[in-house]
Amino acid sequence: MVMAQYKESLGDILFRYLNMIILGLLSLLMLMPFAKVLATSFSGPNPVDAGEVYFWPVQFTLESWSYVLKQAPLWNSFLLTLFATVVGTCICLLVTALMAYPLAKGEFKLAKIIMVMVVITMIFRYPIIPYFLALRSYGLYNSIWVLIIPHTISAFNLIIIRTFFKGMPKELEEAAQIEGCGYFRLLFRIVLPSSKAVLATLGIFYAVGIWNQFMTPLMFIEDQALYPLQLKLREYIIFTDMIAEGPKVVLPYNNTTLQATTVIFATIPILLVYPFLQKHFVKGAMLGSVK
Repeated sequence: MVMAQYKESLGDILFRYLNMIILGLLSLLMLMPFAKVLATSFSGPNPVDAGEVYFWPVQFTLESWSYVLKQAPLWNSFLLTLFATVVGTCICLLVTALMAYPLAKGEFKLAKIIMVMVVITMIFRYPIIPYFLALRSYGLYNSIWVLIIPHTISAFNLIIIRTFFKGMPKELEEAAQIEGCGYFRLLFRIVLPSSKAVLATLGIFYAVGIWNQFMTPLMFIEDQALYPLQLKLREYIIFTDMIAEGPKVVLPYNNTTLQATTVIFATIPILLVYPFLQKHFVKGAMLGSVK
């Protein structure tokens, strides 16, 4: 039986195009600050100081980038942040999946009680002082692992992947169990390979959160050799004399162009990852948010 082709009404067409226009304008509005900072990083110091740079470089130069990319402490912070992001994201996805899978099973009697406790953590935040004392007692003060361990499980991400697991066909798991699969083998051989969309979505959430974290390293890391990228970025922006070579020297860059370059340097890596996972992002968010 061939279904009749749906014909859009004039109101539907207007609504669709109006949405496109509004979303397009909002996208441009959100891109404007990034475009200005990017243009500043490629501009000369004189037009920047004169306020002539908006969304296109003036007196185009790569001197600011050349200077910033030669900073060994910045690369050290970049590598530390990259390690924490990659390793932390893998650990977070593994632990979240291991916790969400039993909570998605109706035969697990404590699932509802545990989920109530998980939701409570989303409503009531922990006090800062007990949180600080607890993590310090675990030996995480001035440790790179403080960038990973406190973020191991997110209640929001746990709910998303649990909902996704609950929506998987029971017949698939029952067939695997008949063949002799235990729960762990079932999870790693059947469930997780079928959950690439939601795992990619949660991977983006975890990676962006770890990459951009600021308060945790600010509280727990005192050694500058362990500064992640965001703390190093703060250091370069606030203490401008650390990246300037002196006011009496004529340079092809200034503090403003160097700060803009450092901001873009810290932003680009996480932006480059998103296009490769974009096709999974919307699908995973929708599948994991509704049952």
